[in-house]
Amino acid sequence: MLEERLKSWIREHQPLMADLQRVRELDLPQCYIAAGYIRNYAWDILHGYDRSDRHSDIDVVFFDPDDASEDRDEHLERRLKEETLNPKWSVKNQARMHIKNGDGPYQSTADAMSMWPETATAIGARLNPAGGIELICPYGLEDLFGLRVRRSPAFLKREYYLERVLRKEWASQWPLLTIFED
Repeated sequence: MLEERLKSWIREHQPLMADLQRVRELDLPQCYIAAGYIRNYAWDILHGYDRSDRHSDIDVVFFDPDDASEDRDEHLERRLKEETLNPKWSVKNQARMHIKNGDGPYQSTADAMSMWPETATAIGARLNPAGGIELICPYGLEDLFGLRVRRSPAFLKREYYLERVLRKEWASQWPLLTIFED
């Protein structure tokens, strides 16, 4: 039920649909637009706000252990920025992100996302070849729709999580959120 609701909202957001189409054309394995773009859009709707596109970046995540070079990500990011004239693109192959995060190697995009700081951030969407929307959400959608910000069970850096929540100022932007310290 929640999945269909989120998919419906995504279908109604033409800029997001255009970005999903653009990302699908990259033809990257296990590739999604994720994090703040999806989360903030849902929170705006749940708060009754007009769509504001309150995202600082468009996170494109994929998983390709055969070519985990940072140069590839940078090339794809530049391409998207040039094609769209939008500086918000961020492309990261999750096959190498475990090094930056100090984790063991990730096995997939979903595995990498399960290590993200918040459950409501670990959500992504993509278009399949037939144009249907597919979601990836290792912790489900209950926290997103319940307006709950909680630390992902696999994210062990509690202080970083708390600092991030304050820095992002989510509570002032979306006052209906319930933020859990642990």
